[in-house]
Amino acid sequence: MVNSETIEAEFSETKEKIEEKREETKEKIDEKKEETKEKIDEKKEETKEKLNEQKEKFNERREKGKNIADNVVNDLYKTIDEFKENLKNMQKNADQKYAEYKKSTVQTIDVDLVETKDTYFIKAAVPGAKKEEISIEAGDNDITIETTFKPFIEEFNEEDEAEVIISAIKSGRCVKTVRFSNSIDIEQITAKFTNGIIKITIPKLIIPKHKVNVE
Repeated sequence: MVNSETIEAEFSETKEKIEEKREETKEKIDEKKEETKEKIDEKKEETKEKLNEQKEKFNERREKGKNIADNVVNDLYKTIDEFKENLKNMQKNADQKYAEYKKSTVQTIDVDLVETKDTYFIKAAVPGAKKEEISIEAGDNDITIETTFKPFIEEFNEEDEAEVIISAIKSGRCVKTVRFSNSIDIEQITAKFTNGIIKITIPKLIIPKHKVNVE
């Protein structure tokens, strides 16, 4: 028959083993938890590093794209400015050559011509010319108007360092000859100058018919 002491001893021994087993299990669980935590932390760190790398790459691409866009815009503005400057120089050269051409050639004076039964009327535009600078000569059936227009650039002094950019107004020697279908009475021609306009009245020459007797 098993006595109570033996039972109690066996119970205590079993209890100790259970406690030892529980302690071992707890230590294993704690170790496992620590390993799992370390792996999770490592994974988090790896993920964080990858995200930072991707963010840096994205920022680099964005900065590179921004630089490219800025360069494109700057090149575009530079090209437009160069085009404007070239166009301005072309216009300037063309106007200078045209001004030189006008000086070396004889230009015409703008006129209106009206005819009535007995008279021709001429209206000639000579803006900027003075009365004493205008010459009018008449022939049997024509009249010539002549003057010289001074270029605008000549109104400036040398110290102004002025240069021609656009030259569209007539300058230099200008002549206009008007021919008539009838002979004109050159002794009766009159001309009036007012505000850059010359009005010329030119009577037609009326030659009376003469009856010839036949003998």
